[in-house]
Amino acid sequence: MSEHIYNVSLEWVSDRKGVMQSPELNDKIEVVTPPPFPKGIEGIWSPEHLYTASILSCFMTTFLAVAENSKLEFTKFSCKAQGKLGMVENIYMMTDVWLKPVLEIAHEKDVERAGRILQKSEVACLISNSAKSTIHFEPTVFIK
Repeated sequence: MSEHIYNVSLEWVSDRKGVMQSPELNDKIEVVTPPPFPKGIEGIWSPEHLYTASILSCFMTTFLAVAENSKLEFTKFSCKAQGKLGMVENIYMMTDVWLKPVLEIAHEKDVERAGRILQKSEVACLISNSAKSTIHFEPTVFIK
């Protein structure tokens, strides 16, 4: 696969708020300093939320590709993620991310294979592979 470039720009608006956009995308995203920090703002995406969301959304898109290539039939997929900001050697960093996918399948015979496909997707996720954070993976597979 060749290299890919993703362009993003940010313009400061006021206080601790900016607006991000990309010439490749339609929507703009407001970003702020999160509430735990001085002058943080509630209710708007922070870099920490975006970081966690990046890992989560990459896992989903990787899973969808792996499941399709594996011809896995599933009826529902959802996933929650939680990112933890911690202090390491006097530097703040996102230390941990928990991914908790829930996969509903139609056939009992596919339970083990579905679990393997979820695991393979987590291992293949390029954003997770690019992150320093420890990724904790807690999948659930159930039959419809």
